[in-house]
Amino acid sequence: MNVHITTEIKLFCKSIGADLVGVADLKPFRSFITLPENLLDPFSYAISVAIRLNDDIIDSIFGRPTPEYAEHYRAVNVSLDKITSKLVDWISNRKFNALAIPASKILDEERLLGSISHKAIARMAGIGWQGKNLLIISPQFGPRIRLATVLTDMPLVADQPLKNRCGKCKKCTDSCPASAIKNVGTESHYKTREEAVHLDRCYSRLKTFKNDPEIKATICGVCIKVCPFGRKASKKN
Repeated sequence: MNVHITTEIKLFCKSIGADLVGVADLKPFRSFITLPENLLDPFSYAISVAIRLNDDIIDSIFGRPTPEYAEHYRAVNVSLDKITSKLVDWISNRKFNALAIPASKILDEERLLGSISHKAIARMAGIGWQGKNLLIISPQFGPRIRLATVLTDMPLVADQPLKNRCGKCKKCTDSCPASAIKNVGTESHYKTREEAVHLDRCYSRLKTFKNDPEIKATICGVCIKVCPFGRKASKKN
């Protein structure tokens, strides 16, 4: 493990546009579902990068996503993929292997799965804790972030998960337009997604937005807007 190279890699990520960066040890993920199932075999660590979402755009959401949010969502995903591509090149130039996982790409529509869970990686990388809405809640920006991941065999120093700070808050539960959030707390993480959220209700609502010609994305944003941590960040600006 190399403290210097870990610090260097975080500074590089922030220099090319990342707002938050963390490192996760992949050992705990060996039993996780990945697509393909041997995805993690060549790698030891995952680098989680996050970009902060625009407060004005998030604050404009009332009960449903706006066209501006949909466009911002797509633009931030593109920016994240550019960051991870540059990070892969940076690692490769130092003679290590790396693989970028796209910011938003569903490979299994039935189970709503991508290659690997960006949120699970981000939690272990200390970006934030898992909220009642299953999103990663960062201390700095709440859930107002988008995530991407780079897998690597570069010897790094892993960060540690953060303590869950949702407590008795019910903002996301009470505001969910699909009544999908169960208001179940956790000290670390949920064993299954269904433990915290009625996925069928959530995804049914998201599909209506994806089919909306003004949105065309599986997004909502209501629980992102109402989270006290995100709102605290926005009020400071």
